[in-house]
Amino acid sequence: MTPVYELTDVSKVYRAGARTVEAVAGVSLTVADGEWIAIRGRTGHGKSTLLNLLGGLDRPTSGQVRLDGSDLGRLSDGELKNNRADSPADLIEHPFFDAFYRERTARLQDITVPLLSAGNWGHDLHTRGNFEGYAVASSEQKWLEVHGLEHFAEFYTDYGVALQKRFFGHFLKGEDTGWDRQPPVHLNVRHVDGSFELRAEQEWPLARTAWTEFHLDVQHAALSPHVPAESGSAPFDALGAGLTFTTGPFAEDTEITGPAAARLFVASSTADADLFLTLRVLDPDGADVKFVAALDPAGVIGMGWLRASHRALDPERSLPYRPYHPHQSPQPLTPGEVVPLDVEIWPTSVVVPAGYRLAVTVQGRDFEFPGEGPWPATYGVEMKGHGMFLHDDPDDRPARVFGGTTTLVSGPQHPSHLLLPVIPLAQGGSPQVRRGPYPR
Repeated sequence: MTPVYELTDVSKVYRAGARTVEAVAGVSLTVADGEWIAIRGRTGHGKSTLLNLLGGLDRPTSGQVRLDGSDLGRLSDGELKNNRADSPADLIEHPFFDAFYRERTARLQDITVPLLSAGNWGHDLHTRGNFEGYAVASSEQKWLEVHGLEHFAEFYTDYGVALQKRFFGHFLKGEDTGWDRQPPVHLNVRHVDGSFELRAEQEWPLARTAWTEFHLDVQHAALSPHVPAESGSAPFDALGAGLTFTTGPFAEDTEITGPAAARLFVASSTADADLFLTLRVLDPDGADVKFVAALDPAGVIGMGWLRASHRALDPERSLPYRPYHPHQSPQPLTPGEVVPLDVEIWPTSVVVPAGYRLAVTVQGRDFEFPGEGPWPATYGVEMKGHGMFLHDDPDDRPARVFGGTTTLVSGPQHPSHLLLPVIPLAQGGSPQVRRGPYPR
């Protein structure tokens, strides 16, 4: 059988400033026609580099990469360039949902096989997709599981592996794994001590949700159950610390579990503005309670963002707790004119104890916890509550447009508010199973 790929003692070395990084070292393998290759390993251990070498997107520093006898390491600069796609440039070139995105978007409604969607409360990339996939898939047999901590710590270790083995054992091996008794929704509800309450549910969002409005009062920097009696406005530097609104101390333990949303009335000094909303929990002393998130060892409890020029809604797909933006055409702002923005806040879960407070920070940039650090970092990015993925591309966010002054307005004519999923506390019954607390 003629080999398809042959790698012979392949190494790849990168230079990063004064440092030399050996991404792949001494790899030899042969992949024959009809065979598959699986590349496994931790982040930063050369998986992407090896794929680039196999795909003819890069040259090895030493060794040979051959495809059907042709030496991929000898490709010209022009051939290498033609093999590559400039993903960041593609995104800038396609700011709205067009054919470029349609051909890359999964048709979730076409999924009919048994489905297990295992998601994380705090993943800046995947959280929304897990809930959207579960909701939209046409499968008659589908389950949702949501956990906390780092995704690799839960999904790829004992807890997550056991979950997957029960699912696949039931459907692929016909084993009695107990999956036929698995509830449709299985949640790990977060607590401020780092523990999780395991809970079986029958639907998502939870049917018993008490959807509750928390109104922003810009004159008192407060979150209130009532619309402020007086109108007010508060300008802030779009690239600065923004505005933070806080409830009073909760009188009793309060659970917030589900999708959330905000309707904010804003104006900008420029023709556009980005809004970043961050949900926070504050202890009785006013300090942030930080939660281990999928991409940050000290993360927040919820986030959402929206570009003002993308504020148009799809009325058929929007729900009070989940505004849906089609992203089809621009709606520039008229400087100084107040407009409503409906911002989706990704699903979250936390029990806020009595005496603690809830806060929302409104900014024109990624959130950062206050303080001097030192901060954990990955890929050279300091993680200050937002993880490693930042909205800081100057081509996407030119300062002349997104570095102006944003003004938030509240009051009877402009009832800026959050809509949060408050879950009534269970009365009586058996105590819930708890996992943890886990170190933070």
